[in-house]
Amino acid sequence: MHFTSEQRLEDGVLEREFTLGEIPGTLWTPEPPGSAAPLPLVLMAHNNGLPKADPRLVARARYTAARGYAVAGIDAAGCGDRPRTAAAEQARADLRRAMRAGEPVDEIFESLIGPMVENAVPDWRTTLDALLELPGIGGPVGYSGGWTALGIRLAVVEPRIVAAGFFAGGYVPRAQREEARQVTIPLLFLLQWDDEGNPRQRALDLFDAFGSEEKTLHANLGGHTGTPWFELEDGGRFLDRHLKPARPV
Repeated sequence: MHFTSEQRLEDGVLEREFTLGEIPGTLWTPEPPGSAAPLPLVLMAHNNGLPKADPRLVARARYTAARGYAVAGIDAAGCGDRPRTAAAEQARADLRRAMRAGEPVDEIFESLIGPMVENAVPDWRTTLDALLELPGIGGPVGYSGGWTALGIRLAVVEPRIVAAGFFAGGYVPRAQREEARQVTIPLLFLLQWDDEGNPRQRALDLFDAFGSEEKTLHANLGGHTGTPWFELEDGGRFLDRHLKPARPV
């Protein structure tokens, strides 16, 4: 892992850009560290290939880092400015055409999002390996982000992830809907009740499918980008419960 830049932000967070082979990423940490103990780590991915520099992801990352976490985001294969396959570009063109025409889009999403998830997972696992080798970062590891399909896949294949926050705002392929039954870690699931791009019943069915004994659904009125600000605080408390050692009574 090679750090390429470093910036101390006004909210007391240190933001460092890095490269790991072909993978570009960003690491946010408290500056200075709140304690000498190794920081728990949160992997933060935005929805279905959007870049790690997306303002909503950056805002969540900075808030989470300021609470005492190391937070990492990457542009995995097919995401952000990383090269996209001809098949993915064709699927995006087909998607735009179908949406303009008011045609069904589920099969197009399957051809786009399914391979993107499979291709992104190895990059995230490689990044996780490298991050946990850095001084000052020791886990536990959580996942937080809008890309629920990726989070489901990572939760199934990566035992180091012990808790996850998902947002029911993007298309989840059939394969990940089936895999949800294998997810047993604690979950916080956010749902925008009037999300114009995500059928409500499909999101409720996904929540029901998760195999976790501890899973919480927060549903709020409003469209896709209308998640209330207080959910950021609630998400932070969820991470605190599962990623930070319990304080002595």
